[in-house]
Amino acid sequence: MNYNLNELPQEEQKKSTYSAIKRLLQLISHERKKLAMAVFAILINSSLNLLGPFLIGHTIDRYVVTKQYHGVLVFSGILLAMYLTVLLTSYLQTKLMGGIGQRLLFTLRNAIFNKLQQLPIAFFNQNKAGDLISRVNNDTDKLNQFISQALTQFISSIVIMTGAGIFLLSINVKLGLATLMPALLILIFTKIVSPWVKKKNAINLKSVGGMSAEIQESLNNFKVIIAFNRRDYFRKRFDQANRLNYRTAIGAGLANNVFIPIYGLFSSVAQLIVLTFGIYLIAAGEFTIGLLVSYLSYAVNFYNPLRQLAALWSSFQVAMAGWDRISHILSMETDLLIVKKVTVDATDAVLSFRNVHFSYPNGKEVLHDINFKLSAGKTYALVGPTGGGKTTTASLMARLYDPTHGLILLNGRDIRSYEAEERSQKIGFILQEPFLFTGTIRENILYGNKRYKNYSTDELDELIKTKGVDDLLAIFENGLDTNLQSSEDEVSLGQKQVIAFIRAVLRDPDVLILDEATANIDTVTEQLLDKILKKLPKNTALVIIAHRLNTIENADEIFFVNLGEVIRAGSFDDAVSLLMQGKRVS
Repeated sequence: MNYNLNELPQEEQKKSTYSAIKRLLQLISHERKKLAMAVFAILINSSLNLLGPFLIGHTIDRYVVTKQYHGVLVFSGILLAMYLTVLLTSYLQTKLMGGIGQRLLFTLRNAIFNKLQQLPIAFFNQNKAGDLISRVNNDTDKLNQFISQALTQFISSIVIMTGAGIFLLSINVKLGLATLMPALLILIFTKIVSPWVKKKNAINLKSVGGMSAEIQESLNNFKVIIAFNRRDYFRKRFDQANRLNYRTAIGAGLANNVFIPIYGLFSSVAQLIVLTFGIYLIAAGEFTIGLLVSYLSYAVNFYNPLRQLAALWSSFQVAMAGWDRISHILSMETDLLIVKKVTVDATDAVLSFRNVHFSYPNGKEVLHDINFKLSAGKTYALVGPTGGGKTTTASLMARLYDPTHGLILLNGRDIRSYEAEERSQKIGFILQEPFLFTGTIRENILYGNKRYKNYSTDELDELIKTKGVDDLLAIFENGLDTNLQSSEDEVSLGQKQVIAFIRAVLRDPDVLILDEATANIDTVTEQLLDKILKKLPKNTALVIIAHRLNTIENADEIFFVNLGEVIRAGSFDDAVSLLMQGKRVS
């Protein structure tokens, strides 16, 4: 399955803004009450703002022109009360929408992170970590900024604009139609330009993700850059990413600001129409000065929100571009599905491959028609040249991937029928470069192991002695309470591997896979690990992937993996001969 987020399928690209908004509203459906309260506050606020010009015009014609100052004072008091209410509702709507925006941000980041935990390793192989971080941090924040800051003004502008349009037409239909004519041209312009603006913002957000990925990759490998004195390479790569981001940001900025001058132009044209036509109507005796003042206010109230919408629309396009990138992650589904539990047959094999084929997405087939089985309690070695398929075979054993064709059985049952937790308890996998979490050694070795979750310190110490790993813990000054930092080098790679060994051994797995797990360990520590491996449960099948010959010398069976085939190598000497030749056996 193709999990590349930067290769959007055509049907995903063609999804409308309406459908995007609909999916977003579904995500914040639990905020309906607060959203309704905020919209209610916006309606009151906008209605009072719309009523103001009408009352001002009425006061001019009824009281100012006739010099009835008592009426002027009464209506001034009414207007003051109205605008104080406007102030209160503005505060209320800002507070409500700000809270909704922050909770949306919280919900979105949780949803994305939970989705990332559900996706298979193939997803992370096809996407850069920096781009994923940008989607979690930057894209969600763009959406939050729009919801908490711009959406209130967005809704308010639409309500005021609609109300002002109604007033314009109700006061004088002919003048109203003439005043609203430029708005039709604005609508056509917006309809044509909006897809281009959204595209420019999407490109910019993608370049931000690319730059984040470049920084993350360079910083993670900075020791290598220093060792080879290639800071120039780092600078060059970053400069390329930064320049691309600069160009796309300029393009997005120009696109986002294209509405403002156009909307401003049409707004000025509309006000000119009102003044010209209005003065003509006053001269003809069909209009009053108060109505003209009100009319000008409503024209401003119609076109000023449009000018604000010009800026808000670009913010909306940025938010929708960010939401597209977010929703693409949320729409992803793992292809490692749990199938119905079916016992295939009764067998003494703890793990077996049956006619297994495998190929990576958009790649050629890596394994062809593989058949072999692993028996409980035996040690197996996978040998072969680099790139021959050893790690791929091991990854299929641990169900990091599913075969393209064929079947893998664990204890006579389709491996796909096991829940992830049960499968990880049965299959241990120790990589060449283990990852440790920030915390104590205790927390690291018990990670994901519910069996010993509630063990006391004494019980855990006794268990460690029983498993024979107490000698390994002795190399750490504070034992189980030794603090670890995942990003620091206070603990050597060999010591990290020791902790990974302990973590795997405590699970008592049915299958334990060592992928070059002793490559970075000194001879003394390796001997200690050998003692631990000998204390594994009698039913554990041990699979060793190694290039060093001494690590496979005592294997019960050796498989030679190369050119997509897994073949029994025969004796140790035969395996050595095959390794030296680096060719396949027919």
